[in-house]
Amino acid sequence: MEKNNEPTEPSRDWSSGEGADFSDLELDPETGGINQIAPSETVSVEVEMVSPSIFDEAEPASMLTSERLLQDKARPNVVPETFWRRLVFGMSFGKLNPGDNKRVLARKALDSRITANLTGKTRFVPVLTRKGGVGKTTVTALIGMALSMAREDRILAIDANPDRGTLSERVPKGTTKTVRDIVNKASSITGFTVFSEYVSRDKTRLDVLASDTDPMISEAFDEGDYNVVADIASRYYSICLTDCGTGIVHSVMRAILQRADSMVVVSGGSIDEARLASETLTWLEANGYADVVKDCVVALNTATFGTELVKLDEIEAHFKTRVRAVVRIPYDPQLAAGAEVNFEKLHPATKQAARDLAALVVDGLA
Repeated sequence: MEKNNEPTEPSRDWSSGEGADFSDLELDPETGGINQIAPSETVSVEVEMVSPSIFDEAEPASMLTSERLLQDKARPNVVPETFWRRLVFGMSFGKLNPGDNKRVLARKALDSRITANLTGKTRFVPVLTRKGGVGKTTVTALIGMALSMAREDRILAIDANPDRGTLSERVPKGTTKTVRDIVNKASSITGFTVFSEYVSRDKTRLDVLASDTDPMISEAFDEGDYNVVADIASRYYSICLTDCGTGIVHSVMRAILQRADSMVVVSGGSIDEARLASETLTWLEANGYADVVKDCVVALNTATFGTELVKLDEIEAHFKTRVRAVVRIPYDPQLAAGAEVNFEKLHPATKQAARDLAALVVDGLA
């Protein structure tokens, strides 16, 4: 038998991921299969990694992932999420792994920040402002829901507004009990099952402890009462958000601020709303909370009246000179209704803003 003396094409090392360009792969409309690549074509795979260019500011430490940093041979063989990348992975029996795209990697990095391990004591995060109607209660609910959806531990949102708060109206009502009932029955709350009878819980697993609907009773909710509620809550929850009233000198605010591990200040997009939010920071700095202010986050609600006439970039730039970060909350018709919040049905930009806020809050607690 005669030997074939024609030169043979060198074998490819498919495990290296080098040399494969799958951009020309097309589905055959008749068979549903993938058209073959001509033998003369060069095959290469470009593994798309996240670069600092997708971040407006310095990228967070959570972006230093194993998928990005490890050499191909040492990288965990995680199945990509998107269709074409997963298809390439499957057709090569796992030998070719183009990895996840930038969008997926950024989402996973954000998840990693939100779910960062918090050991030790319960963290308390007040959400406050000196002006009503700027979305403080809504922001509290959004942060709590974003945290609860991603984390495996328990998240509680306490309505400590002495002027008849509405936080419990942002979730399905599971009980008529309030913070006053916790104070009155404190000695009988011996476990999480009992405490659960006093809260409303939504689909994200966020627990909400309501304030009294009677303003006369809610006004009487003071420093000592808040400490009773906070002490009991700290037995069962990793993070406690507190929806504060607008009265920053009310006695309950002293207890709230003394426990604060981080803080979110909410500002509307109008001139007077931004000024009041900035004055809130000034008051806090002058009253012994300068360190908390420096590390706090401003939620800039761009859906308030008059926002369309204001240079939001200038407001954001101002707050960035005073706090750790600023997150804009976009207009969302569901939030504008002032009713129960279904986190899954929010506009994608709204959910992203809520998740960004949640990640920044945890960054300040870790």
